[in-house]
Amino acid sequence: MRLAQIFVVAVTAALLATPADARPARPADAPAYSTTVPGTVLVNADRRTGESLSGPWHYSVDPYKDGMADFHGKPLDVTHGRGSDVNVEAAMKADPDVFFEYDLARAPVGPVPSAWIAYSPELRYYNGLMWYQKSFDTALIKSGQRVFLRFAAADYKTMVYLNGHRVGEHEGGFTPFSFDVTRLLREKNNNLVVAVDSTRTPDSVPTQVTDWETYGGLIRDVTLVATPETYVDDDFIRLTTDGLIKADVALDGPAKAGQVVEVSVPALKLSLKGTTDADGHVSLSTRAPKDLKRWSPDTPTLYEVSVKAGADVLTDRIGFRTIEVKGTQIILNGEPIFLRGICLHEEEFGPNPSRRITPEASRALLSEIKTGLHGNYVRLSHYPHSEITTRMADEMGLLVWSEVPVYWAVKFDNPDTLKVAQSMMAENILRDRNRASVIIWSVANETPISDARNSFLTALAREAKALDGTRLVSAALLTGKKTVDGHIDITIDDPLIPELDVMAVNTYNGWYGNDKIADVPATVWHSSFNKPLILSEFGAETLYGVRDPVREARFTEDYQAKYYKNTLAMADRIPFLAGLSPWILKDFRSPRRQNIWQQGWNRKGVVSENGERKMAFFVLSDYYAKMAAKK
Repeated sequence: MRLAQIFVVAVTAALLATPADARPARPADAPAYSTTVPGTVLVNADRRTGESLSGPWHYSVDPYKDGMADFHGKPLDVTHGRGSDVNVEAAMKADPDVFFEYDLARAPVGPVPSAWIAYSPELRYYNGLMWYQKSFDTALIKSGQRVFLRFAAADYKTMVYLNGHRVGEHEGGFTPFSFDVTRLLREKNNNLVVAVDSTRTPDSVPTQVTDWETYGGLIRDVTLVATPETYVDDDFIRLTTDGLIKADVALDGPAKAGQVVEVSVPALKLSLKGTTDADGHVSLSTRAPKDLKRWSPDTPTLYEVSVKAGADVLTDRIGFRTIEVKGTQIILNGEPIFLRGICLHEEEFGPNPSRRITPEASRALLSEIKTGLHGNYVRLSHYPHSEITTRMADEMGLLVWSEVPVYWAVKFDNPDTLKVAQSMMAENILRDRNRASVIIWSVANETPISDARNSFLTALAREAKALDGTRLVSAALLTGKKTVDGHIDITIDDPLIPELDVMAVNTYNGWYGNDKIADVPATVWHSSFNKPLILSEFGAETLYGVRDPVREARFTEDYQAKYYKNTLAMADRIPFLAGLSPWILKDFRSPRRQNIWQQGWNRKGVVSENGERKMAFFVLSDYYAKMAAKK
């Protein structure tokens, strides 16, 4: 049997043997958020006992998806297959004439985590199915213990097979998912096969056309994570605006009901105790101690917090702060704050990024914002970034806008597309609800208004609030404009705004369209909503080092710097403005950008892909430094 056919056997043979997915926990009073419940998120997995499966993996391209079906496109008789646990080398020794189309155990090797774009020049624009394989031993098999196989993210659709059994699948390129593989593991010679398909369809989230690189592959860490049989499946610990520390904890396992749960913060001498209900949930609260140091960009204080339930002890580092809206102001810890920020794509510095976000890579990016730009805020565009980055923002003191990739024109009238977006939203929120840095959940970017779109995004916004009522909800919107008395006139009137806490608008006057850059400062903004506004995007492109100080022509640093000066002058005239996140920190890959200055890169960064600062960087840095000095 061809290994391509063996893959088909693996897809279909083990359905009945697949362990049931554990479902992510929710506070007891939260409504059901989706008919498609995502797989186990396994919060704080990096704080648990585990074994990394990152490192070298074998990989093999499959552009025709031959590994999913026979040459007629039909599944094979699963009763006669050897599953994905076949040892090709041993089979060939036993029968030198045996024929295999694929031999993963001797295929080329590439690093995980990494997009496959970095594996070879031939894969620069490969978009399709890739097979991965890794053999490993494990010391995690112990009585009374469960083991999960966790993927921090894989882009875009993933199918997982372990030791000849189909474990499960996941759709979505940027959020974590896990599977209970306790019954499938063995101590020696485990064979893990993972199929990752980067192909997006009109029904995907995001859809087929975006303004960034696809970056298919196992882009974040793969780990084995050990827990007790009954473990802390979810914990949501926060400071509320009425001065309480609240904790919602959910257990999963055979003894989840009637368990004593203790949440403690030793540095505050704080302890909360309670007993789980029949569903394994418990809600706890107490008055916040007077000596609590609130997390903020200026004082990013993090406390060691532990959650103990039976044999399980889960730890985390959590900051306590409040965020709310009062009129047109964003209020952090009871005081108004202006968000001095910028947008960021998940690409490390360097000429050939592959979305390998290490702590060092994340710190380098965020340091350009925090210290270089004098910023206090970053918009993580246009999808959930690595939890390495959100933890780094906690540590460094940067407020975060976190977004799901409901980008441009997804299939708003397709219920299945909504389910995918809902799962992404839930996985993102469950992963990062304890990150003090995250203050805004964004449900979309630049979506065209229609009844279907309004209904779709309303469902997402309400879901975000149901899962986490302690943060703000927004979306990056588009607006119409007109000319009134010779000036640009913009009215914010998107029908989604009643569902949002914060208005946000992407505006490119002076770059796209016919508006002259000289007319930008006099732009007049109107809103009938008593809500704060963030200019979530504005920008202009230039290739680093291209100058034209006389003409200030487009695609020069001089034009970009003038654009920033004029747009910031416009921002100063908006009375209900509460934040800025111009587009974008650094130049990033975008295959649809192909003019002479771009060549596959979006050049709106204020620094180049290599970290070289453009003139506009210093314009923005000076503006933010003066603003910070006034507070």
